[in-house]
Amino acid sequence: MKPESKSAVTASGVTKSFGVGDSRTVALKGTDFHAAEGELHLVVGPSGCGKTTLLSVVAGTLKWDAGDIQVLGTKLNGLSPSEITAFRGEHIGFIFQQFNLIPTLSCVENVSVPLLLNGTKRAAAERKAAELLELVGLGDKGRKRPTELSGGQQQRVAIARALSHEPRLLICDEPTSALDSETGHQIMDLLSTAARSPGRCVIIVTHDPRIYGYADRITAMEDGRLKHVLAGDPLKQFVQSHR
Repeated sequence: MKPESKSAVTASGVTKSFGVGDSRTVALKGTDFHAAEGELHLVVGPSGCGKTTLLSVVAGTLKWDAGDIQVLGTKLNGLSPSEITAFRGEHIGFIFQQFNLIPTLSCVENVSVPLLLNGTKRAAAERKAAELLELVGLGDKGRKRPTELSGGQQQRVAIARALSHEPRLLICDEPTSALDSETGHQIMDLLSTAARSPGRCVIIVTHDPRIYGYADRITAMEDGRLKHVLAGDPLKQFVQSHR
């Protein structure tokens, strides 16, 4: 990441709670977060610390209680729910931990979905989808349905789908969790290349220390708050300590 990189995501004083009364749980406690264009940014921390909640509110898929969020120069606070949905469809890609593939569609059709939603003709969408499946090592699985694939293969279909409409912001929840080491590194090489494309940013929530070395910056969270941010030499030392 270069010092002059523009901000891709800025969250300031974000709070989010679930439930009411005695069952109320505060997931984010005035959390700040920043990610820049041209970087691959990892968010780490123990389970339940608020990592996925933070990314969900940044993506506009979860309504937050207070605080300001700006994504790719657009302040989400000022958008209506329908405007947030449209913004997300055009600019944000997702890799979900549970894959969220449509079981009745083939792999090519699953990868085509974001393109079709953005108005691409079916034939062109499926050509692009086939190219992406080839890129993630599944060129021969295009007409298979998700239920015919292993968990790792489904994960790669989900990654191809997230990349299909070339989103400027790619948000990933444990993208290497179902992958062996070799395939995980292949996918991280792909995500790293995507992150360094002009005007793009990749943010990954992970528990996988195998991929720490790909990060330009790591944000560590604990108990709903930002604990520390690592870049430069401190980041290198952190990566070394987890090898």
